[in-house]
Amino acid sequence: MDAGQPLAAFLQDEMRERQIPGLQIAVIQRGKVVLARNFGLASLQYQVPVTDASLFSINSATKAFAGVAVMQLVQEGKVDLAAPIGQYLTGLPVAWQAVTVTQLLNHTSGLPDVLDQRSGKLVGPQPDDAAAAWTAVQALPVEAQPGQRYRYNQTNYVLLAQLIERQSGQPFTAFIQHRQFEAAGMRHSGFGDAKDVIVNKASSYVLDRGGNGYRNVIEDFPVFMRAGAGINSNVGELANWLIALQSGRLLAPASVERLWQPTSLNDGKPAPWALGWPTIGRDAHRAVAGIGGARSAFYVYPDDGLAVIILSNLAGAQPEQLIDTVAGFYLPVLRQQRGGAYAAHLLRKQAADSGFDGLERKLAAIRRQHGLSAPTEDDLNAWGYRLLGRQQPKQAIAVFQLGVQLYPQGANGHDSLAEAYEADGATALAVTHYRRSLELDPGNTHATGRLRALGAN
Repeated sequence: MDAGQPLAAFLQDEMRERQIPGLQIAVIQRGKVVLARNFGLASLQYQVPVTDASLFSINSATKAFAGVAVMQLVQEGKVDLAAPIGQYLTGLPVAWQAVTVTQLLNHTSGLPDVLDQRSGKLVGPQPDDAAAAWTAVQALPVEAQPGQRYRYNQTNYVLLAQLIERQSGQPFTAFIQHRQFEAAGMRHSGFGDAKDVIVNKASSYVLDRGGNGYRNVIEDFPVFMRAGAGINSNVGELANWLIALQSGRLLAPASVERLWQPTSLNDGKPAPWALGWPTIGRDAHRAVAGIGGARSAFYVYPDDGLAVIILSNLAGAQPEQLIDTVAGFYLPVLRQQRGGAYAAHLLRKQAADSGFDGLERKLAAIRRQHGLSAPTEDDLNAWGYRLLGRQQPKQAIAVFQLGVQLYPQGANGHDSLAEAYEADGATALAVTHYRRSLELDPGNTHATGRLRALGAN
């Protein structure tokens, strides 16, 4: 179908709501690019628009390239997915050696993380010293037995880079350059961070606290961690790569199928990742993804001949939340199941035109007319908080009320509604909903604290 103006209007509305400066999108259907568009600014400082040539950081979506690289070596008989990493790399701590290649790829290794998730810095006494960090992390205790649980972890991909270098005989970045960038016609894609001069690189931003204005993001992707993050690309070249991958130019079809096959924990429960790719699990219209920095994402729908890529220059934009909705323009059945973000977009338009009264009735009409699923609890929560941030508590109350009507057992929804009532001076109603939130989630420390502050505990 021709998505055309409705899809562009949806994306531009989401850019306004999420305050995204610049964005690129591409849609691939049955091996061909059927949509490629640019929106907004690549640089706020210099007012440079996003163009086809603009390059964006894909952050941790780089891990999908590492997954392909490992499968290329598997296909050549140089790596066994079930083999322990100690079979390939020497000098590792004894407790690390039994972790399998698959457990590194799907983040079930149980290893300690070389990146402190709280600070965003490398572990160890010298947070900018890669060698010291690698020594420090190897001295930490393991966090779980291999395969026992999922935990996203950068150590896994440092080891995978070492594996790829050991078994291919060349640096990780060179292997990706030759075997993927060049093979897929990605002439301008490459590795780099804020220390590098990168032609046509879009600036990277994050919203200042409270959502008032922007700050520059200083991207730092240490060379030893570049199997986990560090690629800069654009939707045109990523589309080339996805098409090359699915057409057999990077991997044989059986290897691609294995790459995207769901994996399991030791107890048989599903793990959230395949081999370097997060899996978007559901009964039908499965997807595999690359997601990075809450700013860039791509989904491949292997059973539907569809892929969607959205890149942005705002950390925290979370374009992965929009991809199913975009896919629904090309796959109507998915719109019925995952079209909540589009329903929220249409509801925002109606609210802007005719006010916030009767949102539940307006939403019901929108869903009937367009065959859409309901907005998720998160969709409504995010909209409500944006209204609170704009000092519009009454409108936020209406949105949060819709959220608790649709999701009455959601503790977070009641907590949010209470916060909006409190901002509007309706203390008694705020107390009612803080208490309801605590009934649903006795561990809600925010609600406990607010009730104490309001003298109602």
